Amino acid sequence: MAGRPAAGGGRWVSVAPGRLETWSRGFAERHGGAENVLSGDVVRLQGRDGAVAELHVPFPPLGGARADADAVAAAEGDDLLHDLVEHARAERVVGVLLVRLGGHAAGVFEGERLIASKVGSRLVHGRSAAGGWSQHRFARRREKQAAEASQAAAEVAVRVLVPKVDSLEAVVLGGDRRAVDALRTDRRLAPIFALETGPFLDVPDPRLAVLQDTPRTFRAVRIRLLDPPTT
Repeated sequence: MAGRPAAGGGRWVSVAPGRLETWSRGFAERHGGAENVLSGDVVRLQGRDGAVAELHVPFPPLGGARADADAVAAAEGDDLLHDLVEHARAERVVGVLLVRLGGHAAGVFEGERLIASKVGSRLVHGRSAAGGWSQHRFARRREKQAAEASQAAAEVAVRVLVPKVDSLEAVVLGGDRRAVDALRTDRRLAPIFALETGPFLDVPDPRLAVLQDTPRTFRAVRIRLLDPPTT
């Protein structure tokens, strides 16, 4: 299976919750069986031929915040995989906030269904190659536009996400990290950032279609694959 290279070796793949059980069985079959062990927020599938699949629990911890820690720790084998599949398939209420310079989108999802959203944009000029006073004036104008764009993104987040904060189980962020980080000083958004979970979504300009497609990424189980050692 193709995937993105992973730091430290191996590669990343993403598997939709509905395919996770089939994928895990296929991994075990391809590698002569597999032992399943929970380590923190990772379910590790150790193939008998040395191959490893590290299944990162989405919306950790496994079983949710109120899970019985002893029961989760004791789970193993098929029970552990069953718990992970059920956890990944849960229909959570999740907030999403996407911000890029000049564009923003906020939404609330029930499972994959978008139930509230607001998308907007503000003009922010690109950098100028001019020199002298013209460059300084342009830089000040661009800085003002960027500040106004950030404020607009904050207002949308307050309007869409803050009223739902008591029902949100997690908040997923995306877009440009610097643009998102610029909102962290807004005290109104503190309850939203307190619910932040990964992965950070690398998305293009936050349009409605982009927002609607985010569950495909944030609901997927990220898996780091390590091939068996060569002889």
